Amino acid sequence: MKQRTLRLAATGARLVTGTVVAAACVLGVIAAAAAPWPGVRDEPATTTIQPVPRDAVLVCNGAFRALGRDATQAGQMVSASAMNARTDGAMEDVDTADLVMPDVLGGTGAVSLTGRVKDREVPLFSASESVLLSDADASGFAAAPCREPGLESWLVGGDVSVGASDIILLSNPGAVTANVELTVYGDKPSASTVVVPAGTQMGVPLASVAAGSRMPVVHVVSSGAPVRATLQSTLVRTLDAVGIDLQDGVSGPQNAQSILGVQSSPAAQGDDSTTGIQVRMLAPGADAKATVRITAAGSDSVIDEYPIDLAAGKPAEVALSGLRQGAYDIEVSADEPVVAGARQVVRAGDGQDLAWSLPSPELEENATTMFSVPSGAPATLYLHNPGDAKLSVEVGGDASQTVHLGPGASATLALSAGGYTLTPTGRVNAAVGMLGGGGSAAVASWPLWPGAATTQPIVVRP
Repeated sequence: MKQRTLRLAATGARLVTGTVVAAACVLGVIAAAAAPWPGVRDEPATTTIQPVPRDAVLVCNGAFRALGRDATQAGQMVSASAMNARTDGAMEDVDTADLVMPDVLGGTGAVSLTGRVKDREVPLFSASESVLLSDADASGFAAAPCREPGLESWLVGGDVSVGASDIILLSNPGAVTANVELTVYGDKPSASTVVVPAGTQMGVPLASVAAGSRMPVVHVVSSGAPVRATLQSTLVRTLDAVGIDLQDGVSGPQNAQSILGVQSSPAAQGDDSTTGIQVRMLAPGADAKATVRITAAGSDSVIDEYPIDLAAGKPAEVALSGLRQGAYDIEVSADEPVVAGARQVVRAGDGQDLAWSLPSPELEENATTMFSVPSGAPATLYLHNPGDAKLSVEVGGDASQTVHLGPGASATLALSAGGYTLTPTGRVNAAVGMLGGGGSAAVASWPLWPGAATTQPIVVRP
């Protein structure tokens, strides 16, 4: 009996010990499942390279062209006026070359400015031009920066109605011929090709490629050499010349865009839709739902907003009504990429002028942009912070100033004719607007683009 008792006790001990070991194993498996498993991680090596900058090239348009001054040669272009040009910055390191203007009588002033790279540095320089006309067939003020050429741009604006004499200027500062394809979006889509020889500027009447399109948008694509595409506008209503303008192209469609410092001027009684602010948009690739939001320049409070449905490939416009006289910022957002531009009309006494405003691209953090303000009308710098963090903008010129912008905030700064630099501590939108004072009807507007030959670091992954 005693031996049996010992065997039972031993068996019980083994059972207890086995149970404890099994429980420990289960807990160990659970803990192992919960713990991070060892694995092989493949994190490729990367390196950041700062590309060697290329030469900076700017193109100035030169003489403002007039169409139809000779009734026997309606398509002939003549020089209505030379431009008032100014240059700023390190011009001692810049080469200047004239562009020939074979299709305009008396045309001069189209030039290319090339800043040569030296010790991996591009000279900081800028240029601009302006003109004031008071002719029977062309009256108003126009101003624009001299800009670098490109292989692609979109001209969002223009008019082919009776009284409009708009011209597409194509400038090729390169050493080889450029073949430029103009694709028109509008009521009557069309496409045509223009050959622009090296070192040449050619003018193409907008009506010759966009006839029958009330709201044309032109896609400009160049092969062989980059070109600068500019839309020159001249408008006559009845017998009165009511405005001129110079408008650059935008680089491409985007989902969100900021158009800064657009001027609203009260319409005269009996005035038509050519007055006020109109926003033209195009969704080139797919149907889009867009929203146009308006704030007073220097404010972040939304005054009004307009929803608009865009059919793919069909330009559309929205008229911004009920706005008091003053400057406004316009935000365009869409669920598909779009291109956009805003047309403004100002009046003073019996005079009237027009200008197209374009979206302002985001300028890079800590990157310095140089720009020139020409003479002819008082100027204003418009700034907008598109981000969620505070930033400051250092504006250098005759007297340096620092502008502080909160998240989503805007600000304005008065400018005089001269050269300026702009360096933000974060991404910022900026534009220059010029508006006549003392009873003068004059308006011009353009965004600030990144400096010519700006290069960004490249991350290389083997």
